[in-house]
Amino acid sequence: MLLKFVTKNYKSFADKAVFSMTPAPRQTGLDYSVLKAQAGSQVYKGLCAAVIYGPNASGKTNLIGAMDTFKSIVLRGNVRDAEQSGMNAAGAALEMVPNCNEAPAPTEFSISFIDGTLAVEYSLTIDLGPFMAPDYNRKILREELLVNRKQVFLRDDTLTVDLPSVIRPYLNKGMKRKSPKTLEIAKSSLSDTELFLNNGFKTIYAQDLVKKILDWLTNRFIVIYRSDDIRLVRRFSDPKKNSIYVEETLTKAARAFGITSNALGYRVNKESDGEDALLYSIFEDKKLMIPAELFESFGTIRFINEFPLVINALVNGGTLIMDEFDASIHPMALMNIINIFHNDEINTRNAQLVFNTQNPIFLDSSLFRRDEIKFVERDENTGRSTHYSLSDFKTSDGIRKGEDYMKNYFVNRYGAIRNIDFSPIIERIMKGDGVNSDD
Repeated sequence: MLLKFVTKNYKSFADKAVFSMTPAPRQTGLDYSVLKAQAGSQVYKGLCAAVIYGPNASGKTNLIGAMDTFKSIVLRGNVRDAEQSGMNAAGAALEMVPNCNEAPAPTEFSISFIDGTLAVEYSLTIDLGPFMAPDYNRKILREELLVNRKQVFLRDDTLTVDLPSVIRPYLNKGMKRKSPKTLEIAKSSLSDTELFLNNGFKTIYAQDLVKKILDWLTNRFIVIYRSDDIRLVRRFSDPKKNSIYVEETLTKAARAFGITSNALGYRVNKESDGEDALLYSIFEDKKLMIPAELFESFGTIRFINEFPLVINALVNGGTLIMDEFDASIHPMALMNIINIFHNDEINTRNAQLVFNTQNPIFLDSSLFRRDEIKFVERDENTGRSTHYSLSDFKTSDGIRKGEDYMKNYFVNRYGAIRNIDFSPIIERIMKGDGVNSDD
């Protein structure tokens, strides 16, 4: 269960941005959407959903990109560039991370989450140099790990390692207590570009603890930077060329969504290594199959790609974070999915759903709490993005539960909206003036 993600000096977020999935104080309503988990003696609360609003180019995708980049760095264990990059180029080419309009400053990331009985807080501060300086000598300035609010290690100008009792079940064999000798070995293992978490701490102190943290980031922190780039790939334990696997669960969901074929299935690609498979629309009565992307609508394909991620989050208690989750999908289908995450009889494993959107239909107090409605706004003069929640507005400002949030948003009571007028550009074109004249 994600509690909080923080970033600073990531692209348009020059200042610190705190994305909180912890219920705001004194917020009431939709109490069934508040998740609870106990770690040690502390009971933690989290929100089961959040929706992020803001105009185009405000920085909404940058916020999700920061999560994806942080995840990529931690999983590979260093702040060097990766050989391969996906849609989020900054996740691999870290020279793209620093704000391009500001003087060089450290980039910060931190995350807080619950995994079983452990409350994990991990933070990282990196000197990446100025924007687009790939040859800069990068350096990890600070790295800290806390478990159940007890410091495990702190790396800054020096290195401090503690072994609180909460992590003792995860310590390496023979590591019963810290000692000056092991600390010296750990210090000698430090590298400017390698995370202590994945390297010295894992090797010397607590391999099982690091494995648990990385497993959460890999399998339950599901960050989709660009939802239009989703490619659902079915993997078989013993695939055979041209074999067909009919996915019954997905077929039932797609039928409810409105597919016109009899079923959906996967067929192993002849040119693949035996693992990749293509999705097909299957007409059993006609003994015919067609590649789904050639037959089904774009919205249907988007839904088919996204639905397994929803199931994965619900089954595994994951946090699904997606850019424009709602694109090309009917609001009624999306509202049903949102309501499932809010349904404490179905969402029994503390799953969470977070997505960006431009659709104001979700600005509804019957769908989201005020602390679940987030905004991103970008200053036109400085180019800096800021992030805040609807719950940050005081009731003295006139923001009350049950108000017409959509109406208030369009009259600019919450910010994160931009007045756009293309008329002057179009008028010049229609008059034959063009758009590249010098006047």
